[in-house]
Amino acid sequence: MTQQRSIVPYLVLLGGVLVASTAAIMIRGAQELGTPSLTVAAGRLTFAAVILTPIAWSRAGAEIRAMRRRDWLWGLASGVFLAIHFAAWISSLAFTSVASSTALVATNPIFVALGSWLIFRERLAFGVWFGVALTVGGSLLIALSDHGGGSGSQPLLGDALALLGALGGSAYFLVGRSLRKRLTTLPYIWMVYSTAAVVLLVWMTLAGQSLWGLPPLVYLLLLGLALGPQLLGHTAFNWSIRYISATVVTVAILGEPIGSALLAYVLLAEPVRLLQALGGLTLLCGIAVATLAEHRSQRAARAAVEVEGALAQ
Repeated sequence: MTQQRSIVPYLVLLGGVLVASTAAIMIRGAQELGTPSLTVAAGRLTFAAVILTPIAWSRAGAEIRAMRRRDWLWGLASGVFLAIHFAAWISSLAFTSVASSTALVATNPIFVALGSWLIFRERLAFGVWFGVALTVGGSLLIALSDHGGGSGSQPLLGDALALLGALGGSAYFLVGRSLRKRLTTLPYIWMVYSTAAVVLLVWMTLAGQSLWGLPPLVYLLLLGLALGPQLLGHTAFNWSIRYISATVVTVAILGEPIGSALLAYVLLAEPVRLLQALGGLTLLCGIAVATLAEHRSQRAARAAVEVEGALAQ
């Protein structure tokens, strides 16, 4: 029985990765039905926020009402960056391959590490820098592959948008980092998802687009994006992190680009070029190396603090 319980978090994490891997395929499906990328992004977050609102207020209404003004401001800023992340990444899928887009947008742990170094003056271990170098090298290989005629109408533009999406996601994590220490998961994701939904709805409207009058299949795809990758996938990550180390969860999430590329190959007949595959694997290895090095560095720092505390007593 104990062994079964120990396996459950890993199964939930695997399920979350598999569900999250379907996002790019559903997005591409909505785009091929003529739905603009901003509309897809706005629909995904709007459906997610609508579903989440009654759950958040019924389960965590007291915590939401007790939030301070500063928490609201940080939460709103985090939501704006999340909106930029989705707008840029979803737009990238209209121009480049699923494999390139999902691999490049997965680089956000690297940008978070660099942002922590630049903004918060956190020291980075040698392994983190080595991981950064591998990630940059993998990104360059993907760019070279796409420059030579990769999948998509404008693959280099799509690659650039995917990297912009990674930057937006990194800013979302960095801005919300301190806030997540003070809030539980449900109030935080409700505030951030709702803010991102409002920003994307306004952005979509200013671009002359609308969520009304779309084909029924598009609404099903948007609902699937909200229920699957947005709510179930990320909720699985947040739940499993209570029982598995954050490092293992972060590295496991790197399976999402691989799953997306395989689904695109099977369902969309989208080939993966050799240089593109090498670049993607190098990039993902770089993220894994950096994540593991950062985890070891943080563990060593905590151990040093504990030793100092014991000596002080």
